[in-house]
Formats: sequence, C-alpha cells, structure tokens
Amino acid sequence: MRFSVLKRQAAAATLGLALAVPALVAPALAQDLFAPRMYINDRAITEYEVAQRALFLRLLRAPGNPEDEALKALIDDRLRQSEAERLDIKLTEKELTDGLTEFAARANLTTEQFVAELGKAGVAPETFRDFVSAGLLWRQAVRAKFLGQVPISEADIDRALEASARPKALQVLASELVIPAPEGQEAAAMAQAQELSDSLSGEGAFAEAARRYSAAPTAGAGGRLDWLPLANLPPAIGQKILALDAGEVSDPISVPGAVVLFLLRDVAEDTTAEPLSVSVEWVELLVPDDAAEIARIQAAADDCDMLQAEAGGQTDRVSLTKAAMGEVPGDVALELAKLDPNETSVALTRGGLRRMLMLCGREAVQEPAPTREQVREQVINQKLEGLAEGYMEELRAAALIREP
Repeated sequence: MRFSVLKRQAAAATLGLALAVPALVAPALAQDLFAPRMYINDRAITEYEVAQRALFLRLLRAPGNPEDEALKALIDDRLRQSEAERLDIKLTEKELTDGLTEFAARANLTTEQFVAELGKAGVAPETFRDFVSAGLLWRQAVRAKFLGQVPISEADIDRALEASARPKALQVLASELVIPAPEGQEAAAMAQAQELSDSLSGEGAFAEAARRYSAAPTAGAGGRLDWLPLANLPPAIGQKILALDAGEVSDPISVPGAVVLFLLRDVAEDTTAEPLSVSVEWVELLVPDDAAEIARIQAAADDCDMLQAEAGGQTDRVSLTKAAMGEVPGDVALELAKLDPNETSVALTRGGLRRMLMLCGREAVQEPAPTREQVREQVINQKLEGLAEGYMEELRAAALIREP
C-alpha cells in the first residue's frame, strides 16, 4: 500500500460524502453477515466486513468493482496486521487518533463529522477505524523492516532540495508512455516498464516505443505532450521529470491502473518565478463508450455546471471534486495537467464506461520551501514505497488464502 493512498482517497471523498449515495446492497447481505467469506492463514474475513468496506470504497469513489476491491483490500489488511503482530508493532491511541484526524481533514471535516457522514450512508465507525489502522501499522512495519537498508546520502537530499527549490512555475516539454496495469497484471506491467526505462535512450527510441506499447491517446504522436506548467503536475511526478536530463527516461511511475514513463525534452526557465502549489477543481462524469454520445456531451457542455447537468440527477455517475494537486489520484492528475478550464478528457475508463473529466479551474498558492529534514523524509518514503510492494507480494505468496 502506498503511503499516499490515504490522502488521495480522503480527498476524493469530499464530494462523495456530501451526496446522497444509495447503500450498496451486496448479495452477501441476504446471508449471515458474520459468516466467514475468506480465511487468511488463521484469520477470517466476514461477509459484513466485505459489505462495509465495499460501501466505504464506493463513497470514496474508488475505481473498480467495490466488492471485489473490498475483498482484495481486506486480504491485504489481514496480512499487514499479522506482520505487525509478528514484529510486535502496536499503535498508540494518539497515533491512531492522529491518523483518523488526518484522513478526515483531507475532506475538510473533523473526525467526528467524517464519522457522522459515513454513518448516514451506513458505514460503521469501526470500518473507518480499521481501514486507517491497517495502513498505519503497515507503514510502521515497512519502516521497521527496511529503514536501515535504505541508503540516504546527503547528495540524495541535495538533489531533492534542488528539484523542490527550482521554481514550480517552470514549463516542461515531455513525452509519455503509458502501460496498462489491469488488476492482477501490475507486476508484469511494472517489469515491462522497468525494462523499457533501462533500455531506451533518446527521443527517437522513446517515440518508437510509445507508438508500439503506449495506451495513451498520445501514442500515435510518439508520446509527445505539449508544454505543461510544472505546477499542473502532481508534485512527486514533477520532481522526477525535473531531475531528468534532456533525452533521459524516468524510472517507472505507478498510477491507478497503469505504469507511466516520461522522457524530458526541454525545460522553459523562469528564474523569477516563486514556488507555487496548485489546487484543482474538476467534474467527472461516467459516459457510455460511444463516440457519438461523447461528442454530443462535449458539444452541449460548455462548463462544469452544464457537464454535471448531463448526469440527469444520477449522482452515482457524476462527481465534483476540489483538491490540492498532490492529493489527486495520479491517473486523473496527469489528464487534468493537459487541460485548460472547461476542456475535457475521455482517456480514462471504468467498468466499460468512459470517465469524462472536465477541468473547472486551478488556483495557485505560494508555499514555503521544505526543510532539509522534510526532504529527507520524502526521499525515504519514496524509496520505501518501492520496497513495500515487494514486501506485500512476499506476504501474499507465503499466506494460506482460502474460502470456507
């Protein structure tokens, strides 16, 4: 589990909690809610837990089938909890309270307000508490296992500081290569991306690979993007692009449902610009994967209000979200970075439908420069994130996962 997942999901919940979302009625609810659905080693996952987590994920507007994703997440949570116990890791009440507070704050709510909103949709407080607790325990388990093995040099911190200190009002000229990573194929997609990252050199080779392998709309153009303001990109991705030399290919970057490579072509210098952070507001509308219907909606909807009206009151098809760019899910953030206000993208899909994204607006805010210690922590977390994925794969492989 990536350390930023909690932040991204809480930001996505802002509108979801405000809407009247119908309760998710899974087939399991007609059975014994507390019957075991799955065993992970000697730990059971009940039908009730799956139904609760599925409803919670639906409120967060998480991608994928809510029940399938709920079961998958609960399996991982059981493995995280078991590993924390093996390492004798326990959360203090303050650590858990702080984690709950941080999650709720991303939706601009107190913990009590967040729990109350969840309760209106039928989500129990324990579901929220268990969700946050498992993530916090995993973070500590990963740090306990790998922290001493992660080399962090002063040069690493110097490079990160330089990247973060360079004006974020810079524009970058980059190319992208997007490799799909459907559920169950994430490791294969990452391996392919890593092989390409290691072997590609120069814009010509990257463009040829993009035409062959990329699933992005830019594939036909060799992955070439127009100039992008650096502040429009998620900060973590922007820093990785800035750290490249012209013609250099980035390491693979995981986003929901895909792995992305970037090649830097040029940077537009602006040494007078102040460091900026950007918040964005956008509408997402689920539409049929039909070119004629998509064209009709794009022609009819000139702004975000008009696009929301296209949902015809079906709140499960549309959402309006405002979040700091750093909290926007990576796949959405990359699409929004390419848009001007009131422009749309239909590059993303969900459950056979197109996700029509319209950028409503951006707001730039000055931010203080990070301290050296803050940058050190960011570099450590970035390195630990990669190790955490392999760690979880090892736990899954060693576990006995079975149905009753």
